[in-house]
Formats: sequence, C-alpha cells, structure tokens
Amino acid sequence: MGPRPAGREGMIVAVRPSGARPAVALLRAAHAGPTLAVTTMTAALALAGDLAPGRASLVTAAVLAGQLSIGWSNDLVDLDRDRCVRRSDKPLATGELSLGVTRLACGAAVATTVVLSLACGWGAGLLHLALVIAGWSYNLGLKSTPFSWAPYAVAFGGLPVFVILAGPGLGMPAAWVPLAAGMLGVGAHLVNALPDLADDEATGVRGLPHRLGARWTPRVAVAILVAASAVITAGTRSVSGAVSLTALTLVAALAVAALVGRGRAPFRAAVAIALVDVALLVASR
Repeated sequence: MGPRPAGREGMIVAVRPSGARPAVALLRAAHAGPTLAVTTMTAALALAGDLAPGRASLVTAAVLAGQLSIGWSNDLVDLDRDRCVRRSDKPLATGELSLGVTRLACGAAVATTVVLSLACGWGAGLLHLALVIAGWSYNLGLKSTPFSWAPYAVAFGGLPVFVILAGPGLGMPAAWVPLAAGMLGVGAHLVNALPDLADDEATGVRGLPHRLGARWTPRVAVAILVAASAVITAGTRSVSGAVSLTALTLVAALAVAALVGRGRAPFRAAVAIALVDVALLVASR
C-alpha cells in the first residue's frame, strides 16, 4: 500500500464522534452511492434477462452483500489514510462509527455473500465470488498501482455474465456485452476517483487516475464511456434505431460538455454518459 505519510500536523488526527446514528454511519461507510448504483444495475439486468422475481431478488441480494463487503473493507483498509487527510465524509475516520462494528458488519457481509452467491448455482456463484475478490484486490493494493482500473474492468465486465449464468440457462452473452460493461467499469473508476485525487496522492495512492492527473482523467473517462456507448449500439439489435441515435446524440453532446467544461462540469457530464451507457446496456438485454 506504500508508506503512510504523516497527517497535516505530523501525526494521525483523532476526531471526536459526532453522535450520528450507527445505522446511518454504517450505511455511509459502505459507500452507499456506488453500492446502490451497482445493485440497481444488477436488478435491472436480472429483470431484463427474464429471471423469475425470486431468482432476480436472490441475484440482486448477492451483489448487494458483495458490494457492502467491498465498501466496508475499503474504509477499514484506508482508515489511517482517511484520518491523515481528515476525511469528514468517512464515519470510521471521524469516530462516528466504531472499528469493531465495522469489522463485524464486513465479516457478516462476506459470509452472506458466499451463501447467497452459491445459492445462485455453483458456476454463477463462483464467478460472483471472483468478482467480489477483484473488488477486494483494489482495496488491498491495486488502487495504488497503474493497474487500478483492472478490478473495475473485471467486476463490471463479469456482472452481466453472472446474471445470465444465474438465470434459466440462456447460455453465455455475446462478447460485446462483458466488453462494454468492462469499459463502463473503467470509466466509472476514473470518474469516481476524480473528487479525491488530491487526498489520495497526499497519502501515497498512485493509481491510474492519479498518474493521468486532474486534467486528463475526465477526458480519458469520457473517451472510454463514449466508446462503450458505440460498442453497445453496434452490438445490440433489441434497441430501435431511433433510440440508439438519440442515445448517441446525447452522449456526443455530453462528451463535448465534458471536454470544454470547467470545474465540476466534466465530472457531471461523465457521470451522465455512464448513466446513458447503463440504460443502453439494460435495454439491450
């Protein structure tokens, strides 16, 4: 993980608990936004893939448990770093959430992930566990390397494959499906890292976004997300030409906004392109 730099005053900063409710703090520590986004995407893919409601719920619950474990492990691994830069949005670092509660929640999420994943079938279950391991590998060290994008590519690319394998025996998806999903994951990684580039670099994290820098990261993210849009529209036959054309026009407009915008505009435009890509991917199922 690299050397741990000193905090702003040469030491780890202790922060008083703010008195927030533990359940709310625990949810925030699980990275609620990304967790909800991936879980919602899974549910949409499952329903679009004609999984029975019970099966779709099982698949979605397995992914939710895995995402919770990844989110909590991230904050556990980064605790000292988050304290160094005084991350007020990290309940574990501020003291709103205890270390013991977080470890217990993370352990329970891991156990639940194993049980629910294998309940989806051995093939699908083992694949999903491999995707969760990819997420953990990011937390445990890959985030600080030029290959920080790889866990996202593997996890997002494998997600639609997991959903299909857990379904009623429809076979493997076309190659463009995991390719486009993997590209979406890499774009999401770059976009997600943007707000924290300075804090990450201050604590020794040097992943791909940090090596690209604040100027090039949104541009590369937009390029990858636009390419994902093109792959999806070229590969699918279930989305009408009018819808595809409208989506690509919107993506092009957002790409221009991202490239010429200032401040938070490139970040917001890249997120919007990612949302369009997710909608196209779900519609293609």
